[in-house]
Amino acid sequence: MGTGILQTIGDNLQFVLVCAVVILAIVAVAEVVETRLLRSQITQVGKTRYITICAMLGALAMLLHLLDFPVPFLAPGFYKLDFSEIPVMIGAFCLGPVGGVIIELVKILLKLVVKGTTTAFVGDLANFVVGCSFVVPAAILYHVKKTKKMALASLALGTAVMAVFGSAFNAIYLIPAFAQLYGMPLDAIVGMGNAINGRITSVTTLALFAVAPLNLLKGVLISVPTMLLYKRISRVLHNVAQGQQVTERKGQTQS
Repeated sequence: MGTGILQTIGDNLQFVLVCAVVILAIVAVAEVVETRLLRSQITQVGKTRYITICAMLGALAMLLHLLDFPVPFLAPGFYKLDFSEIPVMIGAFCLGPVGGVIIELVKILLKLVVKGTTTAFVGDLANFVVGCSFVVPAAILYHVKKTKKMALASLALGTAVMAVFGSAFNAIYLIPAFAQLYGMPLDAIVGMGNAINGRITSVTTLALFAVAPLNLLKGVLISVPTMLLYKRISRVLHNVAQGQQVTERKGQTQS
């Protein structure tokens, strides 16, 4: 029994370490690209307003994340779809890829505080990492040239990256980690997928025929409202940011 407890603790510590490394790697990539390639293209926002925008959009994303729902004709019930990447993507279009990552992280942290986890934190890591695989490439491409066509191209790129990366990450790490931490045999997980799609006979085919289509669907469902809402919401965010910058300048002059 003692050995089993130690093994469980070790597995969880290993998972926490993996989470930390993955999060730091994503932040580092977004930061390097933003500072070295996109600095002149990204609208500069005061620190206070930057934090405020990230907090507001992160809170909105968290609320949308709480409204997640299964897609039973595509994937087993523990895979759920939500619209939380809409405010994250809008924030990334406005602030840059680092802002998108911060909003994504705020969303997950707030969700854990409000609701906790039902997937031994594997689902939360998956939502963050796969969400970033959509948001970061899209934000990088959009900030190269901010046009409507580039916005469409960037969202298409984000969708493609999310589908490919999300499938690979699930097959290689997330599904085995879920099985180990949640105490569910891999065969049982694959069987849940097989009940939906007879072509699912392994972890690899589960990722290929369930995770990939689910991420493609999510990409489309996020891209359409983002295109419709971004310009309207960005005007509000930029106006708020400009107002904050004026206030900060006045404060500095008076001091």
